[in-house]
Amino acid sequence: MALPAYASTAQRVWHYSYRTICGLIFFFLIAPILVIIPLSFNAQDFFTFTPEMLRLDPAGYSLKHYNDFFSNSDWQLALKNSLQIAPIATLVSVSLGTLAAIGLSQSHVPGRRAIMAVMISPMIVPLIISATGMYFFYSNPYIPVPFYGKVYLPFTLTGTRAGVILAHAALGIPFVIITVTATLVGFDRSLTRASAMMGANPVTTFFRVQMPLILPGVISGALFAFITSFDEVVVVLFVGSAQQKTLPWQMFIGLREQISPTILAVATILVVLSIMLLTTLELLRRRSERLRGMSPG
Repeated sequence: MALPAYASTAQRVWHYSYRTICGLIFFFLIAPILVIIPLSFNAQDFFTFTPEMLRLDPAGYSLKHYNDFFSNSDWQLALKNSLQIAPIATLVSVSLGTLAAIGLSQSHVPGRRAIMAVMISPMIVPLIISATGMYFFYSNPYIPVPFYGKVYLPFTLTGTRAGVILAHAALGIPFVIITVTATLVGFDRSLTRASAMMGANPVTTFFRVQMPLILPGVISGALFAFITSFDEVVVVLFVGSAQQKTLPWQMFIGLREQISPTILAVATILVVLSIMLLTTLELLRRRSERLRGMSPG
């Protein structure tokens, strides 16, 4: 936004100082990522810039680390596991989170603020605490039965794909609840009452009236849940096993044991994927604002 012609000297100093400070903060946040991307094309097995790279010599650049990622069986197994676990965890997060957000948006629900605080606690509690709790619960899962106590299930979820999916879904549900709840703020509830007066049942009302209007928030929550599952490493270390080794887990192994520069190539791919998803998220946010009349078309 340009300064008006009548701006005082103090206003001009603050305007340009503010922009400079914001630019420095942005550079501080983005600089580590900008360093990783060119290093992923290093022709040598180093984590530093070689003299050839600094001279911009084509011989100093190569796609060998990307070729190693797509040809190495360990990396491909990790990628396969991530691509199988993250979508299912996202689907579970979206299903449960959307229903929870719609229920908690009703003013007649008793204690809905306390329930909301409990539902979003996985994104507030330190991840190592959540991972430890999930490990002990999944090792000997149970179902609380009123007036009876705990009924322990005759199986364990630790070291299984189902356990990793449920753990990642638990981490993604808070993001879905927050985004869908934000979308429901501008929702016209007279539409659901009109649908009920026309004879539609609650399921039909949800899919034909509510869902099209809150869809941007649902998709935004799904993207956050997918990124959370795809990038998560702490919980899978506690709950998963070698058969459920995901891409972040393999990157952790590469840093701890192998010191493989292939990590840089994988990190660059994940950065590009995250940028694409966040761009989609921003487009959906703007579309949601236009649908609710909060911004011009």
